[in-house]
Order: sequence, then C-alpha cells, then structure tokens
Amino acid sequence: MNNWFIHKEKIQILQDQYIRLMRKSYELALRDKEKSDKTHEEACRIKNELIRMR
Repeated sequence: MNNWFIHKEKIQILQDQYIRLMRKSYELALRDKEKSDKTHEEACRIKNELIRMR
C-alpha cells in the first residue's frame, strides 16, 4: 500500500514540474524563442514520462 502513495507522489511532483515548465516556456516565448523551445521540449519529456507512469 505504501508503494501506491510513493507512486502518486512521483506523479504529483512530475505534474508540478510540467506545469511550471509550461508557464516558463510561455513567458520566455515573449522574449526568447530559442530558450522557450528548449523549455517546452523538457516539459514534453516530462509529459511523456507521466503518460508512461499512468
């Protein structure tokens, strides 16, 4: 049962990282397209990892 909670915590941490990176990517897009693209790529990697975990 403890393993279920650990799994949920990891999912929540990744979701928070994904949201933070997407916001940062949006804010960077207004100033620096290249940095925004790199941040968006990282967010997409986290999203794919979330999909695999579910």
